[in-house]
Amino acid sequence: MAMISPSRRVRRTPFSDGNEAAGVKAYTVYNRMLLPTVFRSVEEDYRHLKEAVQVWDVACERQVELRGPDAGRLMQMLTPRDLRSMLPGQCYYVPIVDETGGMLNDPVAVKLAEDRWWISIADSDLLYWVKGLAYGFRLDVLVDEPDVSPLAVQGPKADDLMARVFGDQVRDIRFFRYKMLDFQGRSLAVARSGYSRQGGFEIYVEGGDIGMPLWNALMEAGKDLDVHAGCPNLIERIEGGLLSYGNDMTDNNTPHECGLGKFCNTQTAIGCVGRDALLRVAQEGPIRQIRAIEIHGDRVPLCDRPWPLMAGDKQVGQVTSAAWSPDFGTNVAIGMVRMTHWDEGTDLDVVLPDDVRAAQVWETFWV
Repeated sequence: MAMISPSRRVRRTPFSDGNEAAGVKAYTVYNRMLLPTVFRSVEEDYRHLKEAVQVWDVACERQVELRGPDAGRLMQMLTPRDLRSMLPGQCYYVPIVDETGGMLNDPVAVKLAEDRWWISIADSDLLYWVKGLAYGFRLDVLVDEPDVSPLAVQGPKADDLMARVFGDQVRDIRFFRYKMLDFQGRSLAVARSGYSRQGGFEIYVEGGDIGMPLWNALMEAGKDLDVHAGCPNLIERIEGGLLSYGNDMTDNNTPHECGLGKFCNTQTAIGCVGRDALLRVAQEGPIRQIRAIEIHGDRVPLCDRPWPLMAGDKQVGQVTSAAWSPDFGTNVAIGMVRMTHWDEGTDLDVVLPDDVRAAQVWETFWV
C-alpha cells in the first residue's frame, strides 16, 4: 500500500507525537489533518475498544466557531433541526444542508453561549459555506476555525479513566451534554459523546499546547485499566450504524434519505436555508434510504468505492461501507437502497470488485 507523503498541507495534530509513540500503523487524511485508522489491527483494536478504554486523536473534527450577536441566527440557517430550545451546556447532532436540502455535513453543534457556538464537523469544507452565508446575509458574526482539537475517550472503562483525570463530576455528565472542567489550570469543555457505541467522552482541547500533557495524563492514569491509543473503528461503527459523511452520504442525499428525518423540524426551523426543499421531501417521502446490509460468505475486502446492489439485472442501490464482524460472524455493511427493495429481509446481490455475493436488507443495525 502506498504511503502518505508528509506535507504542511496535511497537518499534524497536537496528539501526533502520542500516536507515533503508540505505534500507529495507518492514517487517513480528514479535514487536511492526519487521522489514525489502525494501531494493532482493525480487529484487535475493535476487541479492545469493546472491552477496555481507548484515547482517540480526533483533532481532525475541526471546529467552525460562530461568535457574535447573530451567531444563533446563522446556526439555525444551517440546519433543519429546531434549535430554539437548545441551552448552553448542550450538544446537538445537526444535519447541515444547502439550499436544495442536500447534506453538506453531519456535525455536532456545541452551544457555549447565546452568542458563541462550535460546529464540530465531519470531513468537508463547511467553513467556507458558513462564511459565505454570513457575508451574503450581512450577519453580525465572526466565523473562524479556532485552536480547538477534540480528544475522545471511548470504551466501557471510559468513566473510570476520566474520573481519575477530571474528578468524579464527569460521571454526572448526561448524554450529549458537556461541562467545563479544569485541567492544569485550563477550562475545557468535556462532553459525553463520541463516534462509537461503547460510551465515552470528547474533550474539546482549546489550545494545542496542552494536547500532549492531557494525552500523557490519560495514559498514565489508565495503565491498570489497559488504556490504549485507538481510533474510530470501521467494524464497530458499521455494527452501530454510525454514518460516515463522504462515504455513506454526500450532498446528493437529503437527511431523510440518510435516516436523519427525526433531526429535521422543517415546520418550525424557519430560518434554515434548505427548509422549502425539505418540506417537499417530508411530504413526498424519500425514494431511497440508508439500510443495514448483511453480505453472506467469506470476509469482504475494503470497500473503497461503491458496490452496486442488484435485484436481478437491475441496480437498486449501493453498498458504501462494509467489514467482517467477529461478534456477529458475518459481513456487516451500510448501503443506500431504493424504496422498492428496502424492506427487511429483501434478498439482493452485491457486486464486489472480483465477486458477486448474496446479500440481505435489514431495517435496523446490529447494535
